[in-house]
Amino acid sequence: MPEMPTKLAEIVEEFADAPRDVVLEMLLEYADVVPPLPAGVDRDDLEQVPECQTAFFLRAEVARDGTVTTVFDCPPEAPTTRAFAGILAEGLAGASAAQVLDVPDDLYQRMGLAQAISPLRVRGGTAILARLKRQVREQAG
Repeated sequence: MPEMPTKLAEIVEEFADAPRDVVLEMLLEYADVVPPLPAGVDRDDLEQVPECQTAFFLRAEVARDGTVTTVFDCPPEAPTTRAFAGILAEGLAGASAAQVLDVPDDLYQRMGLAQAISPLRVRGGTAILARLKRQVREQAG
């Protein structure tokens, strides 16, 4: 039975174990790890996540070998939302479709973020994960 990718599990544990007062600081560090859009890809190729307060776009691609590649586009002036993308980009790097689908829907609550950021932002992050998983599910068949 697949489990969420090891790297993502480590990130979740790191946040869950962190003192509340440093969680936001840790979160914002992930805003810097979102890779730029690949050459030849623009927002028109991505799906918008309207639940986010900020313009946020994503795409998941499942390769023939079952590994998933994620693409995110989010403005730098939305560091919390970018951080969600950064966590997923880093945590899901090299993951299989089954592992991505196995990521718990309450990922951000498990990380302890519900106490550190607004419910609206947590809802946006949850919507990002849900859309990513839906895209993977559609492609994985």
